[in-house]
Amino acid sequence: MLNIENVNHIGIRIRDKARSVSFYELLGFQFMTDTGFDEGHPVVLRHPSGVVLNLLGAPKVSGEGNILMDVPEKYTGITHVALTVTSLSDTRKFMTENNIEITGSFEIPHMEAIFIRDPDCNVIELDDFVDNQQTGTAGFDQHI
Repeated sequence: MLNIENVNHIGIRIRDKARSVSFYELLGFQFMTDTGFDEGHPVVLRHPSGVVLNLLGAPKVSGEGNILMDVPEKYTGITHVALTVTSLSDTRKFMTENNIEITGSFEIPHMEAIFIRDPDCNVIELDDFVDNQQTGTAGFDQHI
């Protein structure tokens, strides 16, 4: 067994550094360093929760969608990141106040979630573990 302590960081390829840094700063991430974005190296952001993002230099192919999520063909790869929030109600309010579209939601026993997208259509799932007493997988919204 490999002795893994935690997830170190999440790498996300982006198109526009300023736009994406602003988006993630709005979510509470703090700029740490730019290690050479124009050469394809990451801009590093850290959230007070300890979550670290590496925003990587622009893609070499064009397109506005997320190929892993927005096309009928399903490719292998990481489709989204899921972050735990302390209150989904507060999170919904924050999204509304900041004009961030909630693109989907679901509810399963003891957990509710919403989905948002960053400026490059990367999917972010925001989860709240609650005692909702559901007895099935009701309430799935496939539009994420």
